Amino acid sequence: MTLRAWAKPAGLAAALVLAAALVLAAAAPQAGPAARRAGSVPRERINPAGLSRPRGYTHVVTTRGGKHVFVSGQVALDAEGNLVGKGDLKTQADKAFENLRVALEAAGASFADVVKLNTYVVGYRSQHLALLSEVRARHLGEAALPASTLLGVQALAREGLLIEVEAVAVVP
Repeated sequence: MTLRAWAKPAGLAAALVLAAALVLAAAAPQAGPAARRAGSVPRERINPAGLSRPRGYTHVVTTRGGKHVFVSGQVALDAEGNLVGKGDLKTQADKAFENLRVALEAAGASFADVVKLNTYVVGYRSQHLALLSEVRARHLGEAALPASTLLGVQALAREGLLIEVEAVAVVP
């Protein structure tokens, strides 16, 4: 559009509308964890009759709308790639969940937005469940439990890792 076109009444009106829209867009709150209410994507948690009563998870979680966030398995590595808590499942679990929190926040999500959680534990035994439940509850809380799977595995991608946690979240 030429300068003369902007000088015409119709062109000037269009320019004013565009300028007003730009000002309003710049003043609008930015999207992100602080700018939205956690868990605002419609979701339904279902524990169907005919299945066992779950403890610490939900059998089925459905969502409508929103952005799906897929987080790769998080492990007990610090920002420099060093193993944290060698040989200590609880320390490694805490670090893996802390890394998961960082990854979720980078996508504008939080633990409240997680709808699916997979946990892989090297050499899993039933006595690990209480420890894992404690760490998980400390990070996720108990209010809105995601659909979850806990698997015992022979090994993870790097020597010394004992736990890996991956998640799917849905945000507005």
